[in-house]
Amino acid sequence: MKKKRGITPRIEPTFETTGSSRSSEVRVSRSDRAAVTSGKHQKNKVFRRKPTRREKRTRRGVLGRVGKGIYWSFVVGIWGAIGIACIMVYHAAQLPHSSNWSIPQRPPNARIVSIEGKLIANRGVTGGAAMRLDEMSPYIPMAVIAIEDRRFKMHFGFDPIGFGRAMATNVVSGKLVQGGSTLTQQLAKNLFLEPERTFERKVQELVLAIWLETKFSKDEILELYLNRVYFGSGAYGVDAASRRYFNKSARDVNLAEAALLAGLLKAPSRLSPAKNPKLAEDRAQVVLSAMRRADFITDREITKALTLEAKKAKRYWSGAEHYIADMVMKEIPTLIGEMKTDVIVDTTIDLSLQTRAGEIIEKTLDEHGEKRSVSQGALIAMTPGGAIRALVGGREYADSQFNRATDALRQPGSAFKPIVYLAALEAGRTPQSLRNDARVKIGNWTPENYDRKYRGEVTLDTALSKSLNTIAAQLVMEVGPQTVVDTAQRLGIRSKLKANASIALGTSEVSLLELVQAYAPFSNGGNAVLPFVIKRIKDFDGKILYERGNPHSTRIVRNRELGMMNSMLANVVSSGTGRAARFGNWEIAGKTGTSQNSRDGFFIGYTANMVAGIWYGNDDGSPTNKVTGGSLPASSWKKFMAPAHQDLPLASLPGNYVPEIAAIPAVRPKAGLEAVNSIDAERPSDQQPSRRRSLSEIENPTPSIDVGQNQGQKTKSILDLIFGG
Repeated sequence: MKKKRGITPRIEPTFETTGSSRSSEVRVSRSDRAAVTSGKHQKNKVFRRKPTRREKRTRRGVLGRVGKGIYWSFVVGIWGAIGIACIMVYHAAQLPHSSNWSIPQRPPNARIVSIEGKLIANRGVTGGAAMRLDEMSPYIPMAVIAIEDRRFKMHFGFDPIGFGRAMATNVVSGKLVQGGSTLTQQLAKNLFLEPERTFERKVQELVLAIWLETKFSKDEILELYLNRVYFGSGAYGVDAASRRYFNKSARDVNLAEAALLAGLLKAPSRLSPAKNPKLAEDRAQVVLSAMRRADFITDREITKALTLEAKKAKRYWSGAEHYIADMVMKEIPTLIGEMKTDVIVDTTIDLSLQTRAGEIIEKTLDEHGEKRSVSQGALIAMTPGGAIRALVGGREYADSQFNRATDALRQPGSAFKPIVYLAALEAGRTPQSLRNDARVKIGNWTPENYDRKYRGEVTLDTALSKSLNTIAAQLVMEVGPQTVVDTAQRLGIRSKLKANASIALGTSEVSLLELVQAYAPFSNGGNAVLPFVIKRIKDFDGKILYERGNPHSTRIVRNRELGMMNSMLANVVSSGTGRAARFGNWEIAGKTGTSQNSRDGFFIGYTANMVAGIWYGNDDGSPTNKVTGGSLPASSWKKFMAPAHQDLPLASLPGNYVPEIAAIPAVRPKAGLEAVNSIDAERPSDQQPSRRRSLSEIENPTPSIDVGQNQGQKTKSILDLIFGG
């Protein structure tokens, strides 16, 4: 090659092996050289060679395969969606026509309240009343959304993201860890579908969930859900669950309690704090963490929640007030028929008296039960007109729901004797009539007194005060057993009574409620009584479904016998077997009762304001350790009645009786004592003169009602009292 002027020849790059000889030579091709334009090099520009025909074919093949994959995936996806849609349409077609879809009525609830308007209990299938979302503690909906459906406010009834995440978690875990259902789907299942796990049900659940989302707002769906969902232990809805587990309204639930409730939704029975408190607490911690991740609460609130105790109810439906709730639910169908909507039941119960009554029975048995071999008790208190103010059916409702106050039939013992004596007085006897307390034999039966002693000649007043069995047996035979049965039925006893001589000692079984009802006419002026607990039933819109009127009173005890009975039964308390029941300056009357072998102990007593009865014994009828009517029953009666009368004005018992006092000569009324009494009997009960005190009361005076007042009045003598001066 010739060397041209001014141009330096190019030296081609070569790669040589070791040594002088070259085994190969690599040259840079023309296409690999930097191109020159207009004699100048272009900086920062890369020139690549054109692909070969083979490379072009390969590249087109790869792109073609990718394109075909995308195409066919799209086609398969479309046909898959069409197939899924067809399947959904098929299974959805098994549902009723959408025009007929409606939210099923929530099972009705009865809200049972006291005379003060305080809640006694909620009863119904759900166990609680429905609540608006704004009435609940705000922690409850936040906790439920956080743990069950965090994207609740964003999805349309079905949450693809949540569903995919749940399925991925389940696949990785190798077991079912999370569910993919939204709250709306869960509500659809609870409202419309059976709990069976089938593909058809899941499809129908999804269809119904989408319908719910189009029909209701998110808040309405959440409210429906929280009022219907099952929280375990028979509680449906947040209010029922809150009262079941914490004995409080859902309005008052704190953060820790809300977390515990929300945690139950995963497995209500297994996680119930009533069954497994440790698992319930652990699950509540998970809920709190979920609430924090959702920014519903702060770290500070979590710290505070961890210091709060989810105070659990002592027991499921614990408390004597639930005996009242049972009575109410039994009576509702007879008053309004089938309960088709939520109702409010206004009762006659005084909740403070009800609570005190339950505490007295429980405390008495706790203190004396083991020593006196007694395990159960019952109490009923009512107004003289029959309005029940308190009722205790047993020691602990959670242990036994059997109502011993209304349903248990027991031998009343001597507590039945006032009925015998009333029959005798109506046959012409008086409290001063004399009988011989001695050993008597009636057929093959020989009644004995409790202390097995005999006192000779005694008045009927003394015989009843000392509860002498021999005198009561004699009176039954004088008036006839059937007369005694008729008298008992007139006073309100409906249990079957045997018309025999032993009825004098209360051998026929009756309920505590019947005994209290039978004593009530002595307190109210001689009128018949029908005990009741329901005053009014209304729906939540205020419509009155039932209201008790003022029934016409029927006089069943004449004023003559009424005064005599109250005088005699007052002596039982003042100086007889019922002395343990005395309190204050009140005129108190009543009678003790003890069945054979001390199996049952009764005390039935009354004032002009209230009638109450108490029973102690054992369910199996086994003997107690000398529990008599004058021991635990009388002392418990006083513990209940004394506070119940604390703010009431003193009142005298009705009736008019002037005892004959043979030891003091006196000019008797011309018309005779019987005529005076008959005149009094014709007066209206509200115009009856107050009862005169008997001689025993005069010999053992008690302070007068108006002691310390009207000092200027002249003191009355015994003769003044006899002649009504």
